[in-house]
Amino acid sequence: MKYNILLYYCYTRIEDPEEFREQHHLLCINLNLRGRIIIAHEGINGTVSGLESDCAEYMRLVKSDSRFANIDFKIEHHHQHAFQKLNVRVKPEIVHSSLRNIDPTKKTGIHLSPSEFKKIKDSEDVVLLDVRSNYEHRLGKFKNAVTLDIENFREFPGKIKELEKYKGKKIITYCTGGIKCEKASAYLLEQGFENVYQLHGGIIKYGLEEGGEDFEGKCYVFDNRVATEVNKVNPTVLSICYVCKKPSDRMVNCANPECNSHVPICESCGWELEGACSEACKKHPKKRPYDGTGYYAKQLNGYNPYKGWKRKHIFEE
Repeated sequence: MKYNILLYYCYTRIEDPEEFREQHHLLCINLNLRGRIIIAHEGINGTVSGLESDCAEYMRLVKSDSRFANIDFKIEHHHQHAFQKLNVRVKPEIVHSSLRNIDPTKKTGIHLSPSEFKKIKDSEDVVLLDVRSNYEHRLGKFKNAVTLDIENFREFPGKIKELEKYKGKKIITYCTGGIKCEKASAYLLEQGFENVYQLHGGIIKYGLEEGGEDFEGKCYVFDNRVATEVNKVNPTVLSICYVCKKPSDRMVNCANPECNSHVPICESCGWELEGACSEACKKHPKKRPYDGTGYYAKQLNGYNPYKGWKRKHIFEE
């Protein structure tokens, strides 16, 4: 069977996020989708997996709602579900930031299609700005891109002073799927930067449509794959093994659950340390059995997809 992984977001006004969450949760259950979806007054942000036919129906139904008519689905193929379960939640924002005052539907950087991005990314007056976190850009980034020392997107505003030297340049922000750039580029405009652009659809769309040329390493993703290939033109390995320091883009969760560090570890060191990131973690009494992948799925413990959905709707006319 063929599966798809959908990555998407849409900034649009949702008047009653709780009611919408109920409806959307049930839609995903009925289509046998799994993944993580965030609902807020400002819109929707999700990554889901499912059979090709179920994903196609999901996209059709979502786009039939006028609020999401222009939503951009990034579609990747996979051999199975990329998630263990379904989570649909209401939160204050669809991407956690410290920029709640910014409305990307009113102000944001100019969107560049992957083909437009490819044409100008190497120009002398262009700066590529990676707005993702350290663990993401250490695994992979665009060639010559400016990266920020941040542990999460909330820290982005605190880095503006470091970017002042680029004010006379064209700044193109990029991230995994485009959602962080909507607010990051808008904030740059608010802070006096004039020529601000963003890669529409992010790294994933660029890889799908333009082959990922000059993206070095792999792209960190928030599903069971952990990392995905982007560059089919001139691929390179950017990250190094946490243990032996040799080139490796093989992401592993430390087998010691009390450490659980998410770092690149080559296959040889992985087996030698039995999935741990150090000798100390290898000897830890709670160390998990290593199967060569370094991925440890959470125990579902009788997972019920209806949990969190108010079944009272079943009885309503």
